[in-house]
Amino acid sequence: MRKHDPASAGPHDAGGRYVLKGQALQAAALAPGLHIVSTPIGNLRDITLRALEVLAAADLIACEDTRVTRKLLDHYGIATPLTPYHDHNAAQARPRLLARLAAGAAIALVSDAGTPLISDPGFKLVRAAREAGHAVTAEPGPSAALAALTVSGLPTDRFFFEGFLPAKQTQRRARIGELDRIAATLVLYESGPRMAAALADLATGLGPRQAAVCRELTKLHEEVRRGDLATLARDYTGPVETRGEFVIVIAPPLEEATTETADLDGLLRQALDRVSVKEAVGEVAAVTGRPRREVYQRALTLARENGK
Repeated sequence: MRKHDPASAGPHDAGGRYVLKGQALQAAALAPGLHIVSTPIGNLRDITLRALEVLAAADLIACEDTRVTRKLLDHYGIATPLTPYHDHNAAQARPRLLARLAAGAAIALVSDAGTPLISDPGFKLVRAAREAGHAVTAEPGPSAALAALTVSGLPTDRFFFEGFLPAKQTQRRARIGELDRIAATLVLYESGPRMAAALADLATGLGPRQAAVCRELTKLHEEVRRGDLATLARDYTGPVETRGEFVIVIAPPLEEATTETADLDGLLRQALDRVSVKEAVGEVAAVTGRPRREVYQRALTLARENGK
């Protein structure tokens, strides 16, 4: 008996229907091509109306784990067929998806959570689809990296997304040494079991920078811990919760921080250009080791001179 392959099936029978707040709705016809759809990172209500319409009207949804995506579809009454597309089967699945696109299908690409291609599979499929002349459209929405950045209280004008650090300590420390030279807020993903080791290496490699550890964003047990890296590293050697999804956000470096003779006013001016007086005092006092009262008084003077 021939095994059913959703990637080669015809139009689905759901007719583009979905359910929102108990009301059955009909999605408009979807243009052929690859549609990159962002899905909730935790709270299922964070789905966009456009994403629901695309998922309902698509001929096929390519997803990392069909069990995870099925929970989302069931919640909104969507019956579009699913096919797995992940790191382990991409080489075999990609030609079948490209063949469906060539036949005029509308295919939605999703990850288990958030925006596809951000530390998730999909880049090669998007590249191949574009090279073949197929339309590629983004239906934007949730992203754990951006959610963490916005709640961290750290500078957002310039940031660098690193994704996951290497699992092995030697490679991880080497990579952190490279990140130390990046003059931007750093955004990293990490798994719970590796949090203690990662934070310890970050504190050693980056020094006393301010940071935020965001866990289970948008979910019931959402938690955001803030402090300098050394303090956060100590926290995670104790009995803290390490279950769930983690994002680490780290403040950018002070350029003069590695110079023992750094000028206090220069450090403060640089910090005051980015953050509030209180935050600038905390950063500079940690870097220079000078008494917080002394740094605060000088910061107030400089802030008044700058009209802040």
